[in-house]
Amino acid sequence: MPEILKVGLDQRSYPIWIGEGILERIDEALDSVHFSRRIGIVCNPTVAELYLCRVQEALEKSGYSCSLIEIPDGEQFKTLETLELIYNALIRQGFDRGCGLLALGGGVTGDITGFAAATFMRGIDYVQVPTTLLAQVDSSVGGKTAVNLPLGKNLVGAFYQPRLVHIDVSTLRTLPQREFAAGLAEVAKYGIIEDADFFSWLESNSDQLVSLESEALIHAVKTSCQIKAAVVEGDERESGRRAILNYGHTFGHAVEALCGYGKVKHGEAVAIGMVVAAAISRRLGFCSQVDEQRIETLLRGLSLPVTPPDFTAECYIDAMTRDKKVVDGVHKYILNLGIGDCRIHAVDNLETLLDTVFHV
Repeated sequence: MPEILKVGLDQRSYPIWIGEGILERIDEALDSVHFSRRIGIVCNPTVAELYLCRVQEALEKSGYSCSLIEIPDGEQFKTLETLELIYNALIRQGFDRGCGLLALGGGVTGDITGFAAATFMRGIDYVQVPTTLLAQVDSSVGGKTAVNLPLGKNLVGAFYQPRLVHIDVSTLRTLPQREFAAGLAEVAKYGIIEDADFFSWLESNSDQLVSLESEALIHAVKTSCQIKAAVVEGDERESGRRAILNYGHTFGHAVEALCGYGKVKHGEAVAIGMVVAAAISRRLGFCSQVDEQRIETLLRGLSLPVTPPDFTAECYIDAMTRDKKVVDGVHKYILNLGIGDCRIHAVDNLETLLDTVFHV
């Protein structure tokens, strides 16, 4: 039986189904939330070859009508052009406001499908069926939807909650090792910012995770989703505490922008960003050298990069200045307090903050 969590947001509340071998139970999950019977399944060719038939057969045997909307594969295609491709497919296939979308794939597919759902005919329902670890533990939960612009990541988007998140951890066994490792960065993040016991569990069970053992996978995904759901319930639109989920992301987004979207995976960039954040935290007295070393050691053990690509401090500062979290010239930088806690650190001078890392 799947484990079912709930993201409690009043009328926008929704369940998260988590289990192994539950992909074919997507019809039961959709029935439980009374989802539209007409569905557009958005996925890329790689995911379609692996999982489309299984999902489509499970839905159609229960009376759902499904249409494929295929999008290109890769972060570099998380663009307004791909969004328009989805809109045009919906219009040509006669979709209306009573229809729904199903995002089948990783974070790119989930983000762009959610934004399409938020804006097509001023809003239609959608569900997330994430097939990558990063999407399962992070991007599929919480309702952040967006596309990238050439000058910055996720600069055009909306907060728009799904009706359901359906997670089958068996899909993780078809991921390339690098893609799986990238997702582990977000898992580690939850331990660093919110749960010291979970961080210790990750240190003790990293081998089981890397070996894709079912019990370890389900525990890691469930705990990550529980932490994120609790944060989102308290601050749905990131007006306050939800910003802690951006730990490692400010510098990580700069890495992605400077290297070119798709060259460095999102989780890899976040891992680098977390190491930078831990280094800053130690130098400001928020964590110890032992804490900093534990973070770096865990990330290395999960096959993640920890060294920033070779760009100047000025390049990183310029990229971070364009980040959407800068408000009135003040940047919210998330810094860890030891392991298991964190703080939102308001910064109006990025040069001073990065001096401890780059010696500007």
